[in-house]
Amino acid sequence: MCGFSFTVFLSAFQLLPTAPFHILALGGSTFASGLFLGLLTYASALSAPVTGAIVDRVGAKRVLIIASVAITIFSVVYAAIPDYRLMLGLVVVHGVFWSGLLTGSAAYMTNILPERRRAEGIAYWGLATIAAIAVAPSIGFWMFHFGWRALCLEAAALNVLMAAIACYLPAQPRLATPPAGGARRLVEWRILILSFSLFLYSFGYGGITSFTALYADANGVSPKGLYLTTLAVVILVTRPLSGRLGDRFGYRRVFLPSLVLIACGLSCLVFGGTRFWLVASAILFGCGFGTAYPVFAGYVMRHVKPERRGAAFGSILACFDTGIGTGSTSMGWIIGRYGFATAFGTAAVLSILALPYFLVADRLLRRSHQQESKRSGDASFQNKIS
Repeated sequence: MCGFSFTVFLSAFQLLPTAPFHILALGGSTFASGLFLGLLTYASALSAPVTGAIVDRVGAKRVLIIASVAITIFSVVYAAIPDYRLMLGLVVVHGVFWSGLLTGSAAYMTNILPERRRAEGIAYWGLATIAAIAVAPSIGFWMFHFGWRALCLEAAALNVLMAAIACYLPAQPRLATPPAGGARRLVEWRILILSFSLFLYSFGYGGITSFTALYADANGVSPKGLYLTTLAVVILVTRPLSGRLGDRFGYRRVFLPSLVLIACGLSCLVFGGTRFWLVASAILFGCGFGTAYPVFAGYVMRHVKPERRGAAFGSILACFDTGIGTGSTSMGWIIGRYGFATAFGTAAVLSILALPYFLVADRLLRRSHQQESKRSGDASFQNKIS
């Protein structure tokens, strides 16, 4: 599964940073070039609850194979499309299958991890993604020198490889019949409500990935990618340890301090974009951000039935990706009108709101779950008496 995820992101993150340059070459505007990633992210986020439910019904392995084949076709079609508007239309469909890859692989991993080491396993698995993102853009721009078509065909070859890996994965049991409740049961609404805390802190991550290099350049800091490089190193170092802490001391206990670290990291960028503040922010934000996701996933999976794990990860992905996309687009507008400090300050405020929101939502949802369990127990008792 680490090999599968590494190949998935190695392919995708060669395409994503180079596609805007190809759209500009086809006559598109800067706004249109930015829409490629934005439309992919929003399509993935909005379709994730549905694709997650499909994973539960047809099986994670089958979804991974179908999505891999579909994205292979998209990569080939991108190479031949002569109009950037057609590219933007196709990337919306691409985003739906991308969400299938993410929800399917997350559900598959959760099914093979022992519960007592779930956060640790998710953390280790996430390292494959980070490693791919670290090297993929450089490879993508190198391939881009040989032409857009060469890049797309190379990405398609990687997609064929990930389809082959998916074919060799052992099959897992799947839900034989759709769950009762129709459309209401298609989405894990409780997980979706709780996952809004991920939206609040991933808003800042969207801005960090898009604008920290510009912030460094505006302050004369070299290299421009200092922040993202430091962030990647910190996550690689801390994430395996953070997963163990969650499994040992409790996911909730580790998740809450992570939110504080994220807010502190974003707050550092309000004070300035000098080398000191960039590195300090990357360290604090990286420790919190790298820890938050695996322990949050470990926490919510304790309250989800095995046959609903795909739908649960769909809800998590919907909030997480929507936050990244919204943060990237919104912070660009804020920076243009009010400057970098105001934009990162807005992200810091939203991230600290994630803490009280999570506490309130978690308490209400646990109380609701206990009441439902009690009613279900009373009904079962009455049936036995009858």
